[in-house]
Amino acid sequence: MVNCPLCDAPIDVDEEDLDEGDPLICEECGANLIVTGVDPLEIESDDDDEDDEEEDEDDLDDFDDEEEEEEDEWK
Repeated sequence: MVNCPLCDAPIDVDEEDLDEGDPLICEECGANLIVTGVDPLEIESDDDDEDDEEEDEDDLDDFDDEEEEEEDEWK
């Protein structure tokens, strides 16, 4: 058995069926995880998803800034 690296909840998986690179989801916190080692079983947070979310938030912030500038031009 292995624990979630983010919330430390136990993750019940059949370790024999896992390969390096396999995705997992923590049922407790919903984190996207990835198998980084199989003997012993090691998992890490899937950083790619977190980076994508941060980029999406930055894009939305940029869009909001552009909208505010356009509103100021109309005034």
